[in-house]
Amino acid sequence: MSKTKRSSRLEKNLSKDKKKPVNKKQKKKTTKKKKRFSLLSFLFSIVLIIIILLCCVFGYFFVKEGFDAQKALYSMLNNKFIKPDKITVLVLGVSTDISTELSDTIMVCSYNPTTQKAFLLSIPRDTFIGDNRNSARGADKINSLYTRGGPQVMAEKIEKITGLEIDHYAVVKNDALINIVDAIGGVDFEVPIDMDYDDVTQDLHIHLEAGMQKIDGEKAEQLLRFRHNNNGTSYPSSYGDNDFGRMKTQRNFMVQTAKQTIKPGNIFRLPAIVNAVFSNLETDISVGSAIRYVPSALSFNTENLQTYQLPGDSQKLNSLWFFLHDENKTNQLVQEINEYMDN
Repeated sequence: MSKTKRSSRLEKNLSKDKKKPVNKKQKKKTTKKKKRFSLLSFLFSIVLIIIILLCCVFGYFFVKEGFDAQKALYSMLNNKFIKPDKITVLVLGVSTDISTELSDTIMVCSYNPTTQKAFLLSIPRDTFIGDNRNSARGADKINSLYTRGGPQVMAEKIEKITGLEIDHYAVVKNDALINIVDAIGGVDFEVPIDMDYDDVTQDLHIHLEAGMQKIDGEKAEQLLRFRHNNNGTSYPSSYGDNDFGRMKTQRNFMVQTAKQTIKPGNIFRLPAIVNAVFSNLETDISVGSAIRYVPSALSFNTENLQTYQLPGDSQKLNSLWFFLHDENKTNQLVQEINEYMDN
């Protein structure tokens, strides 16, 4: 898809709502220990979109119904809206506590209100985007493109790689991980393996035992950043080692977070969730656009959320590791995804 065609479509989407995009600046925090939250995976799923929808619309009805939470929920559930079209969003997890902002987590999320289906596609951060493999360098990795062009340029590149049409973007800053997981009261999740890793240079210490447990914000950071243990072992090959295993854990954690976020008990946690989301979010999804998805999103069954990873293999080019996507398998996968979403 050409840059002109994509830009025209984005402008059309925004002009319908006649609202300015939400653009919140991250508040700087001073702490003793500098943390780098490079993997904010669970946010980069359809659950992020649903949280935004719930927060925006519940707040409206909460005020309208005289700050009565029960009446607000009843009004929200019974309000009638025109069913909107399918929406596809590029979601980026960006670390901001280092000298250069990199999109460490890259995912494409889509939701179809008509079929009540959604998908999540992981894009490896080391995906090669250069023109010549013989001269490959660090700037040819897709995660570096965020600094040079921002989310819209990344969306154009991912459209070219996948053939998917991306309508909007959402950039989630690093503090969101701990804040949101804690705001929803933690997530019950089965950690796939024992995780034991320490990196004093990043002040990163991962110590989790395998098995079902309550994952709070601090544990979520450990879980989603883990690639390998101190002794070099990683996830089993059947699961997907190193980055592949990490992305699979991210996707599984997203699904569980979605299931546990969308429940009546969390309606009273919305103020804390709103604060955690919007203080760490930059997006061109307007409130007007979000409101139209609320009725359908409220009845969304998370069993209809399918997760995928961009097909390809890792290879070393000029002493650097890159992920080289398989064009034929990618085309087949996108065709499969489109058929699933529309039927």
